[in-house]
Amino acid sequence: MSRVLSSRPSVGRWLRSTALAAAALVSATAMSATAHAEDTIKVGILHSLSGTMAISETTLKDVMLMLIDQQNKKGGLLGKKLEAVVVDPASNWPLFAEKARELITVDHVAAVFGCWTSVSRKSVLPVFEETNNILFYPVQYEGEESSKNVFYTGAAPNQQAIPAVDYLMNEDHVKRWVLAGTDYVYPRTTNKILEAYLKSKGVAAEDIMVNYTPFGQSDWQSIVADIKKFGSAGKKTAVVSTINGDANVPFYKELANQGIKATDIPVVAFSVGEEELAGIDTKPLVGHLAAWNYFESVKSPANTAFIKEWHEFTKKPNRTTNDPMEAAYIGFNMWVKAVEKAGTTDQTKVIDAMIGVAVPNLTGGISTMMPNHHITKPVLIGEVKGDGQFNVVWQTPGTVVANEWSPYLEGSKDLIADWRHPLFCGNFNTVTGKCGGASK
Repeated sequence: MSRVLSSRPSVGRWLRSTALAAAALVSATAMSATAHAEDTIKVGILHSLSGTMAISETTLKDVMLMLIDQQNKKGGLLGKKLEAVVVDPASNWPLFAEKARELITVDHVAAVFGCWTSVSRKSVLPVFEETNNILFYPVQYEGEESSKNVFYTGAAPNQQAIPAVDYLMNEDHVKRWVLAGTDYVYPRTTNKILEAYLKSKGVAAEDIMVNYTPFGQSDWQSIVADIKKFGSAGKKTAVVSTINGDANVPFYKELANQGIKATDIPVVAFSVGEEELAGIDTKPLVGHLAAWNYFESVKSPANTAFIKEWHEFTKKPNRTTNDPMEAAYIGFNMWVKAVEKAGTTDQTKVIDAMIGVAVPNLTGGISTMMPNHHITKPVLIGEVKGDGQFNVVWQTPGTVVANEWSPYLEGSKDLIADWRHPLFCGNFNTVTGKCGGASK
């Protein structure tokens, strides 16, 4: 009996000491994990690595890994190594928001580089504004937006779509227009802007054909036949393409199948670059056009070095580069410079530091982050060559400042974005003198 009684305090002490030891171990482990986390700066990469957009977005994930690796070899940032956190939203637009929140609240990333389609960007926008984190968006888009938490390093419509239409009007004397796009935000809004612009130039409504198809559209036979018929009215016709993702492959194949050549009905694409052309036989497409702000074929020391680094990093000497990669390159270098300028990765301070940051682009010039959170960019138009590259046939003499709000749309033409004090507004109405809201 006494043995049992005397044993209880001993057991209790053993349990308490064991619990304390376990707690100490957990605490030490947590402190070690925290210390490790504090030794690195996490960078989120939010791109589809599966699904219909993987054909375009996987390359952007890879170039971000290259840029992070290069920065680490330079000594990192603020004395810390950068750590990439890669997630796959799988071309699922609601999943983009879920993955963005995970990157911010679970992984505690300092910034996110990601999205391709506008619907994915629209999906994540509330998450970034709610958490006050930063998204760098590297793809051409429809404009009509300026968020405090987004930096748009792709082209606005006046940096791609409008110059492309002007080129076709002036150089090819195009009179009839097919606006063909994937059925989502970017093509619909861009085409709304282009319709208004074309009509302001005297183009009649009957000379504009608009067509939308789902993501991943594979059967183009009847649609291309309709385009061919529309182009047989005796007026020079062109296709302005905002078709996105892997639907481009069967679209271009069907153009060739039906004998549509660039000399008959030229196509100018806003979402087809070297990566997309790598999947098809481009010889029948020679002469069709793409409007971008960068082509792999651009001759400049910066581009030569970038391509060499890309081939070495991927260990694939024939792997192409493209425009969104350059936009990611510019955005990443701007973020690094802004963090160094702010002396911290604190998002509020980095957002303020971003405005006015200027870095080299790959065409041989300088791109600057403007107060509307868009960058200055040159505009280039290239013709498809038989080897899947582009021959630059036209470009602006310098860089173009982005119009975040279209001057051709009612409700937008009086708006500007300026994220500096005292305006600090994404849609300031110059007529009423009032700010309409945080981002739109």
